[in-house]
Amino acid sequence: MGLISPAGAEETAAPEPIKVVALGTSLTAGYGLEQTQGFVPQLQKALEDQGLNAIVENAGVSGDTSAGGLARLDWSLNEDVDAVIVELGSNDALRGFEPQQTRENLTAILEALTARGLPVLLTGMLAPPNLGEEYGEEFASIYPDLAAQYGVLFYPFFLEGVAAEASLNQADGIHPNAEGVQVIVEAITPYAVQLVEHARNDTPS
Repeated sequence: MGLISPAGAEETAAPEPIKVVALGTSLTAGYGLEQTQGFVPQLQKALEDQGLNAIVENAGVSGDTSAGGLARLDWSLNEDVDAVIVELGSNDALRGFEPQQTRENLTAILEALTARGLPVLLTGMLAPPNLGEEYGEEFASIYPDLAAQYGVLFYPFFLEGVAAEASLNQADGIHPNAEGVQVIVEAITPYAVQLVEHARNDTPS
């Protein structure tokens, strides 16, 4: 029996990669790290290792606040974006902004993203302890509240396992080093996998 020639075989086009935009601060941008060591490239590799066809785009800006993220939202998201990771609020807390401001800005961001039908992974943040217990509780409650309100995927604390661990942070004690980013990525990857799968299921074939 002769072999079927490629011309006679039915070709199946590979699906387009899912494009995930990571909208965030220096924690997303990879502040102080080599290009391959930041959150976005490490997450990209982790998704590839899971066998997922996805592209993670870095929309992290060092020093950005939730207001800054909202202001640049439209031009940070191209028409071909399929899903979004939102990592904002750390600089709001560092500057002692009123939690209600952060809540309103993140609400506006999630409102816009869900209106576009985009799957979202919202990452939580905690305020520095020196701002007091009341501030800390009010700030921390923003993220689970909004995740529940908008029905988005939720990762409770972006710096889980890394915050206050000297060996996993750069000299400033705030920004993770390459090993710290690895810890973050290992923990958040299952959530990112869900995000990509949601986007794939929502994308017309």
